[in-house]
Amino acid sequence: MSCPVEYWIWLQRTLGTGKDTEELLSYFGDPRKIYEAGRKNLLMSGIINHKIADSLAMFSPSESYTVIKQCENNGWKIITYDDENFPPMLRNLNDSPVVLYVHGDEKVLKSQLCIGIVGTRNASEYGIKAARDISYSLAKTGTVIVSGGAVGIDAAAHSAAIEAGGKTVAFLGNGLGSDYLMENEKIRQKISENGALVSEFLPFTPPTRYSFPVRNRLISGMCKGTIVVEAGEKSGSIITAKNAIKQGRDIFAVPGEIFNKKHAGTNYLINNGAVPVFGVSDVIDYYSDIIMELNGGIIPEVNSNFRMNEEGHAEKKIQVTWETVKKEPPVRKKQEKAQLPEFATENAKKLYGIITEDAKTADEYVIETGMSVQDVLSAITELELYGIVMMHSGKRYGLKIN
Repeated sequence: MSCPVEYWIWLQRTLGTGKDTEELLSYFGDPRKIYEAGRKNLLMSGIINHKIADSLAMFSPSESYTVIKQCENNGWKIITYDDENFPPMLRNLNDSPVVLYVHGDEKVLKSQLCIGIVGTRNASEYGIKAARDISYSLAKTGTVIVSGGAVGIDAAAHSAAIEAGGKTVAFLGNGLGSDYLMENEKIRQKISENGALVSEFLPFTPPTRYSFPVRNRLISGMCKGTIVVEAGEKSGSIITAKNAIKQGRDIFAVPGEIFNKKHAGTNYLINNGAVPVFGVSDVIDYYSDIIMELNGGIIPEVNSNFRMNEEGHAEKKIQVTWETVKKEPPVRKKQEKAQLPEFATENAKKLYGIITEDAKTADEYVIETGMSVQDVLSAITELELYGIVMMHSGKRYGLKIN
């Protein structure tokens, strides 16, 4: 039996958003058991300190009924961590939200391929065109477009996905029902009708300077890849990209003029390993195997007007078309292993022999190698020191991505 929703809301309300709850939930099982454990047992667990114990005592689950009623009155859904419609990509995060409030179709959160498209609010004509064209083309393939529901690049991506007849999701930096950014209310309403508006903040919570960086981890976390279209070097979109890197997600960036500060962030990302997007085909080819699965073994024909020419400008009249594909999809280049030192321990050599770029938990390596948990963890630490292994989201380990 799943844990009653009021206990999940209680846990979210007492700890706050963006907190690491993985260890607490792993130890006690669910929010109801945390609540019923009592202060003494909570402290004895060694997981929380007196300050957090005090926070957990500030509210009771019964106070959650006001929130539940607000959602019922407005037609909003409450999706908890143990709900079947909770986004599977978010469940793997150490700082996964425990409650999501949804206005729209909650089933879209389980979509097989979600791609984030983010960028500046003060977007140029070039940025808007690129965002719209990439979003429109991807939506035509069945990809769900995820962004932040703001003006500029976000709005361009959301609206183009809707025009393509696709689905789109907006993660908000405020609670549902907040009157923030009313000039974008029309597009947010369309998003709810063609996907979902999502927030981990309690209904009617106003935004703060801290809520948007916290929100950004959900945009990248839900997506297999994030495309940064136009962004300054210290923008929120770069925070989203850095979150994606920590989460082990793919990063794409649209190149821009080297003398324009609006593109300093995207050019920086490309210079540091992001996949450059010269046309939407660069993204479609990257996920062609998933897109073919979504479309019965074919890649749909997609027309794109966005293509960078040799001078770095968007060409307006070039058509890029993907016909029905009957060949094997492009194979992604596998990460090559760094060389293992000769003086490495036998346990490190054993783990080195099986580890790949497909990250796995320590328990999975225990099963594969037959080694003890302690030996596996020791070998992982040794390989990390050699620069061969890195930790990915969900405490999984795989080859270090250079």
